[in-house]
Amino acid sequence: MDKAYNDSYKAGERLSKLLYVFTAPTVVIACLGSFGRATFMTVQPTKEIGIRKVLGASLSQVTMLLTKDFIQLVLVAILIAAPALWWFMNKWLQNFAYKTVFSWWIFIAAGLITTSLALATISFQAIKAVIANPVKSLRME
Repeated sequence: MDKAYNDSYKAGERLSKLLYVFTAPTVVIACLGSFGRATFMTVQPTKEIGIRKVLGASLSQVTMLLTKDFIQLVLVAILIAAPALWWFMNKWLQNFAYKTVFSWWIFIAAGLITTSLALATISFQAIKAVIANPVKSLRME
């Protein structure tokens, strides 16, 4: 009986190990893509940042200007992914003998972690762009 019980959950254990192996590279690739997009979004409006700084915009105002669009994209991605993830998790959990229910706070926590990673990425690039000398950015354009 023990052998039959263990055999029935071998596939789940293999899937779990496989997910652990592929999750880390996926997160790293997603962060690199996010970093690349953040870099592109802060290099593109160099002249606008320079003009705003010359006119007296604060660090927080310019950073908010640059992060607003990026965070909106992340929130839309979360809103699209959360229902799909809930559906897939619900279908997967139906195959088990002992049913469990997952809470809504898991999606909130995942969304907060994702948003904070994206905010950290874009904030780093935005602060780097804001600290730059506005005269150089205006002269380059």
